[in-house]
Amino acid sequence: MGHARRGALAAVLIGLLALLAPSAGAAPGGGGCQLNGNASFDQGLSSSSKPFTYSFTGNLTGCQSTDAGAPATGKVQAGGVYTVGGVDYKLDQSTGTGGCSNSTTAGTAITDWADGTRTLIKYSTTGAAAAVSLSGTILSSLVLHPVDTTLPDLTITTTRYAGATPSGLLAFEANPPDCLSATGVKQAGIAGTIGLNHN
Repeated sequence: MGHARRGALAAVLIGLLALLAPSAGAAPGGGGCQLNGNASFDQGLSSSSKPFTYSFTGNLTGCQSTDAGAPATGKVQAGGVYTVGGVDYKLDQSTGTGGCSNSTTAGTAITDWADGTRTLIKYSTTGAAAAVSLSGTILSSLVLHPVDTTLPDLTITTTRYAGATPSGLLAFEANPPDCLSATGVKQAGIAGTIGLNHN
């Protein structure tokens, strides 16, 4: 799996998930979650450096937190279509620059927890080989634009872990030959442990 996890470029998007869960051993509060998800790239990641955009969806499970009553599971999303109350909203794709050996990305991710609370994250990542370093901030609110432009915009808010400091280091999994193929890496699994320090 060593070489397979080389798409730091793609791995970078892993980082965006790291923002979505509470972090282990944090002080004064924290926790941890297991992340399993999938990233889709509009432009295939290759051995050469270039701009790219991507979307991501994943599940957070086995979460543990110092917060009493904190949910043990959640779902995270960046890019694509986000549905609220039966209405579809278009999320901005996350952006990046790099190749299969290193990359940087930035974007906004939404985490919906099992108890109905939500965390909005603005993040950036730096990836090298299989390692992706993430840092971010929690947004208080986010304006969503509906797919049906006749409908009004919707403002959603962070209702869990406001003021937290997201960070993480995760791993990226892809089929190694894809990096050298004509189409590049179009999809890749992402799995690992993610965390978030909070007051």
